[in-house]
Amino acid sequence: MSSVSRTLRVLAADDSAVMRGVMRTVFQLHAANEYKTLPRMELCGVARNGVEALEAVRTLAPDVLLLDLEMPGLNGLGVLEKLRTIAPRLPVIMCSAHTQRGARSTLEALAAGAKDYVMKPGQQRDFAAALDQLMEELLPKIAALAGTGMAPMRNVRRELSPLHHKAGDRIELVVIGVSTGGPSALETMLPMLPADFPAPIMLVQHMPKLFTGALADRLDRLCPLNVRQARHGDILKPGTIWLAPGDSHMEIAASRGEHVVSLHHGPMLNSCKPSVDYLFRSAAEMYGAGALALIMTGMGADGLDGALAIRSAGGTVIAQDQASSAVWGMPGRVSRAGLAEATVPLGLLAQELIRRTRAGRQVRNPAVPGVSIRQEVIHGVL
Repeated sequence: MSSVSRTLRVLAADDSAVMRGVMRTVFQLHAANEYKTLPRMELCGVARNGVEALEAVRTLAPDVLLLDLEMPGLNGLGVLEKLRTIAPRLPVIMCSAHTQRGARSTLEALAAGAKDYVMKPGQQRDFAAALDQLMEELLPKIAALAGTGMAPMRNVRRELSPLHHKAGDRIELVVIGVSTGGPSALETMLPMLPADFPAPIMLVQHMPKLFTGALADRLDRLCPLNVRQARHGDILKPGTIWLAPGDSHMEIAASRGEHVVSLHHGPMLNSCKPSVDYLFRSAAEMYGAGALALIMTGMGADGLDGALAIRSAGGTVIAQDQASSAVWGMPGRVSRAGLAEATVPLGLLAQELIRRTRAGRQVRNPAVPGVSIRQEVIHGVL
């Protein structure tokens, strides 16, 4: 049974009577089934618009708010803005429509402070299956964002290479894995990387394809580096961040002397597609000690086995710290397994990537135009 003794209180705000009914059904089924791996939850209230939602937050003090984007009067983005004042710590999960507009609006909401999102049941013929899928996605997110979703740690074999890189080793590829809380964290970190960042970057964010395309476009507008949704056969070169499409696993292949993006539609791994483990294992195989893996905020264990592969191949693994993570599931597992050389706050991750990728390279001395300096590989020293 769950170690949580208190029942989690959830507030749902949606102008659709059908969707409010769906939410009632979700929590009734959860109470009847008594999922052993999740805490008890109840729908403590429903709101029909943004004004009612804010009043219910004040009077009901929920643990999590489920928030629709499109509501009459005060919409979801307006609610998020006012929550910064009245309940800045309240975790919010957006309920998104299956549309391109819904994807863009959801990304705006995540940037405005929402922690995660779920897709509303669409117009599927099998509504029962759609409801089951909603429950499988929503309930663990509520538990995780309420601070109760940490599963027991797996034991990991500690057959690892030394922590310190050998002189002469250089980072030739950066791979990033992120999930819950990822879009806003990426919007904070990636714009801090300069246009002359010396290694290509490959990124897995757990999202459906409808969202990954919109996320790539949004990040591209914010970042000095180019950000694009990856295509099969793209040549990996510095200056670009490749984001895995939401319906494909992303790996690395060799073609005519170049490293290229390889996309495939293999089975889900860790209940994810794309999976961080696919990318990290491929980076370990193709780049060895030249791979640097960053594991960021997210629930679950995706990336743990891949981080072990990178460390075993002589590469580097760093993790986002707990205080700055929306959910310290993925980075927490990597850190607790002893795989991370450093655990770094979100605001310093870009600086850490710059420091490590510039080590051992000729870089321009900003104080003396036209003069280069040699940075030696000295672990832990700027």
